[in-house]
Formats: sequence, C-alpha cells, structure tokens
Amino acid sequence: MEDKYNLLKVHIEKIVALTEEEFAFVKQSFIRKEYKKSDCIFKEGENVKYIYFVLSGLLKLYYTDENSKEHIVSFAMEDWWESDIQAFYTNGDASFTLECLEDTELLCLSLENFERMCNNLQKMERFFLRKSIAGHIGSQQRILSFLTSGAKERYEQLITRNPVLVQRIPKLVLASYLGVSRETLSRLFS
Repeated sequence: MEDKYNLLKVHIEKIVALTEEEFAFVKQSFIRKEYKKSDCIFKEGENVKYIYFVLSGLLKLYYTDENSKEHIVSFAMEDWWESDIQAFYTNGDASFTLECLEDTELLCLSLENFERMCNNLQKMERFFLRKSIAGHIGSQQRILSFLTSGAKERYEQLITRNPVLVQRIPKLVLASYLGVSRETLSRLFS
C-alpha cells in the first residue's frame, strides 16, 4: 500500500517539494477506498464528503436532466482529482453523479482534513491553488470548445489533449461527452 501513496507524493511534487515529515502529515489526511465498475461514489442529491485522487481506474462526473438525459461534465483517470466541488466545499447536496467506468481505487480527502492540511502546510495550499487554477482553465477551454467548435473539432481536441483517455471511454459515453449521438459519432469518425 505504501507504493499507492507514492503515486500521490509524485503527483504533489510536480508542483511543490515535500519533506518526508511533511508527506507523512499529508498522507495521514487521506483514506483509501476501492470501487467496482458501475459503482456510484455519490449521486445527485447526496452529500459529498470527499474530494478524490484517482490511484487507478476511470470515473465520469455527470448531470442528469429532467428528461433523464445524461450530460457528462468530466472524466478522471489515474493521477487526476474529481468531485462535485461546490457540494464538497459547501457541505451541500451533489448536483452531479460520480460513477466508475472501471474498477477504481481512490484516495479520499475530507473537507476537514483538506482545511487542516492547508492551514498547517502552506505548500499544500499552494498545491491546491495551482490544481484549482488548472481545473478552471480546463473548464473554460471545454466551454469555449462547445461554443466555437463542431463535434469533429471537439473530438480532435480531446484526442490531442488526452489520447489515452479517449481509448478507455466507451463510444456511447464519448458521444455523450461530445454532445452528439453515437450514430453521429460513428458517421463523423468512420
């Protein structure tokens, strides 16, 4: 299990360097959980207790509209973070569902431990600020892509940014993420 936490250490140290003592403090803030393919970590309307670091597996975060249509907001695979951020930070109910597309292993960080870590270790506050900024930039790029690009261009952008991710996503789920039907996806890329 120690090597699992090493993945987190390597991830953090891409942004900030930690001493062994500092990482021991960080490490004890997380709990490890495993989920099976198709498990929902949380569903719309439920309380969101954690922000998640993906050790292995693949997640999708989505919203279901009043017509039961699924709108995929994001994916998360190894070395990525995911949660319903608003619900997590406000201790509110989820607007989204977080579902496993593969068997998944996560490190889970509660809001209490997040705040304690950031209050006691400025390096981690800097780390999370940088991750938040990168996430905000990614969200803006996705919105801009939907406003200015067609499905084919969105697909090409996704392949350029995350070729490994595209190979792991089922076609129906990929079509939903791109905002097209599976048939349209097949016609565009056959």
